Amino acid sequence: MIEYVVIGCAIFLVLLSFVGLYRAYKGPTAADRIVAINVISTKVSVVIVLIALWIKQGSYVNVALIYAMIGFITTIGVAKYLLKGRLDA
Repeated sequence: MIEYVVIGCAIFLVLLSFVGLYRAYKGPTAADRIVAINVISTKVSVVIVLIALWIKQGSYVNVALIYAMIGFITTIGVAKYLLKGRLDA
C-alpha cells in the first residue's frame, strides 16, 4: 500500500514541476524565473528521495542531497549575478 502512495506523490510532484516550468518560461521578471527553477530543483530532489523509498535504495538519498545543494548554490549564484552584474565579491 505504501508503494502506491509514494508513486502517487512522485507523479503529483512531477506534474507540479511542469507548472513551475511554465512559470520559468513565462515569468515576467528574472526573479520569478529564479524562484521557479529553485522550486523545480527542490521537487526533483524530493522525487529522487521518493524513488529511493520505492526501490529501497538508501544511496539515492545522498544523490538527492547533493542535487539539492547544487541547486541552492546555483540559485544563490544567479541571484547574486542578477543583483550585482558579476559573481566576484
